[in-house]
Amino acid sequence: MSPSGRPQPLSLMFLLGIGMASERINCPSRCTCQYLQVNCTGQQLHEFPTAIPLDTRQLILAANNISYLPAVELSFLADLVYLDCRKNFLGDDLDFTFVGVAKLVYLDLSFNNLSQVTFSTFSNLLSLVVLKISDNPNLVAIERDAFTNNTWLRRLDVSRTGLTFLDTSTVRNLPNLRFLGLSDNLWHCNCSFLDFITWMTESNVHFPDADNITCYTPEGLHAQKMPAVEAQLHFSCLTQLYKQDYIFLCLIGFCIFFAGTMTAWLAGICVVIYEFHTSKGEEEEKEEDP
Repeated sequence: MSPSGRPQPLSLMFLLGIGMASERINCPSRCTCQYLQVNCTGQQLHEFPTAIPLDTRQLILAANNISYLPAVELSFLADLVYLDCRKNFLGDDLDFTFVGVAKLVYLDLSFNNLSQVTFSTFSNLLSLVVLKISDNPNLVAIERDAFTNNTWLRRLDVSRTGLTFLDTSTVRNLPNLRFLGLSDNLWHCNCSFLDFITWMTESNVHFPDADNITCYTPEGLHAQKMPAVEAQLHFSCLTQLYKQDYIFLCLIGFCIFFAGTMTAWLAGICVVIYEFHTSKGEEEEKEEDP
């Protein structure tokens, strides 16, 4: 050390070397680490990496072969705000996975094998602002209360999935929602979906790639853009009767007919009984007369 108290160049290099070695020790194998960030992109990982620094704020696991996120290990990262898991093999076992990362703001689960989203999937992510679950071709169901607790959600992307229906209340009750990706899905534009299409026209939400938000079925509306089909659906849903409607009307008609017949039959019996007793009374009165 110099008289001024400053480290000599050799000592400086030694201290830097210790710092770099310490950083390497605290960084998961095959990943790169910067301040509060761990990046494991494209490392062919099959499991969630170990030895992630506990103060990590940003974790990138994109383009790997991970099929399971351990809830316990994730819960150690209590300060995590950004998690990118796109292009993996995550599937059906995500319920209660994110219980310990309540500060999460950004979550990308696109290009995975999700098949459903339930209330328990994201219910603990009270601070979530961006959620990407697009490009999950096996995703066929999102429960109507799936995002009930995600009131800060601003951007939601469910494009290019297997969805055919989305309940209006699922997104209508998100007060901060501004962007909703719906393109290239298998939307079934029937009367049950009319309420959602009407909501699209009335809401202030922006729909990216709107030209590709189209009906897949029925055949008569195939490839037609939503919500341009709203008028057609209004007309058909208000005037068209389906098979179950005809069955219902037939049952109602039969009940009315049966009730009328029974009423007439009972009325007839009452009239006959009345006339019988009346005539009998008259005969008895005649017999009593001298």
